[in-house]
Amino acid sequence: DGVLGLDILLRYKAVVNCKTKLVFFKVDQAQRINLGSIAASEKFTRIPIQREENGALTVPCSIRGQPARLLVDTGAFVTTLHEEFVQSLGIASEPTRISAQFTRGGSQRVSAAKINDLNIGAYKVPSSKFGVVRLPNFALRQGNSGIAGILGMDTLYLHHAIIDLDGLNLFLK
Repeated sequence: DGVLGLDILLRYKAVVNCKTKLVFFKVDQAQRINLGSIAASEKFTRIPIQREENGALTVPCSIRGQPARLLVDTGAFVTTLHEEFVQSLGIASEPTRISAQFTRGGSQRVSAAKINDLNIGAYKVPSSKFGVVRLPNFALRQGNSGIAGILGMDTLYLHHAIIDLDGLNLFLK
């Protein structure tokens, strides 16, 4: 058992299908796959992924028109938004019995907030409840990008996410 890290996934220009939970590795590095046209024909929306100086992958988002970035993290079970960001938008949250454990920064209580107008790139996420937590400083700063939250597997799975590490695109539907 082990962890398949981003270093290997990027080296082999992997494609991660979050819905089917399959990872595809590019064997022939010379062959170019036009995943964008295939995804478009299947009604996916393409969102460009930015690779930060520290290697993290982020995508643009907005809530109530306020632009921000989300850290793409397939190791996070739940999509969580930073508490201060949610409060600054005037969105109320309610306590839950759930706690989040961070590799550095200890355990935090998670609240929940209903977000009606989350856009990830040009993709409109249907009204949903998301986790709200005071994210640790190491998660909030990814290179030059300030982070408003962590895009976790729950949202990636529900919206049939395909992560294309060759073209650095996230596809949602």
